Amino acid sequence: MNEHDKHHAEKEVLDSLHGKYSETVIDHAKNPRNLGSLPKSDGFAQSMSAECGDTLSMWVSVQNDTITRATFWTDGCVPTLASGSITTVLAKGRSVQEAKSISKDEIMEALGGLPEVHEHCAEWAAETLNMAIEDYLELARIKRKNLT
Repeated sequence: MNEHDKHHAEKEVLDSLHGKYSETVIDHAKNPRNLGSLPKSDGFAQSMSAECGDTLSMWVSVQNDTITRATFWTDGCVPTLASGSITTVLAKGRSVQEAKSISKDEIMEALGGLPEVHEHCAEWAAETLNMAIEDYLELARIKRKNLT
């Protein structure tokens, strides 16, 4: 495929997304924030969607009870990519408890909505973040226990 054909194919794919997804969803799918693993993270979770079999992983770094970094990786669809991306953006800078309260509704609102058939992607991202935070909290409990 030459460059012209490749560009044309990419344009067709992107054009097909408009009308189906909000500009925010398209932006976060095209330019995902915080994509990739986080070496030396404080918490990690990986889950598989019961809906579609895709996987979603999230990493968090915590300092002074604040999420300083959150990253993700997925092999999922456009809504999963956008949900993972916006969830890491929402989590950064929040206290651990505030980040644990990030919900499907908050993610949906930040994305400008998702088609009903893909709303589970927002819920899944919130659940995976919560699991990564729970991993951090469990590791912190173990460290405290070992210090006493």
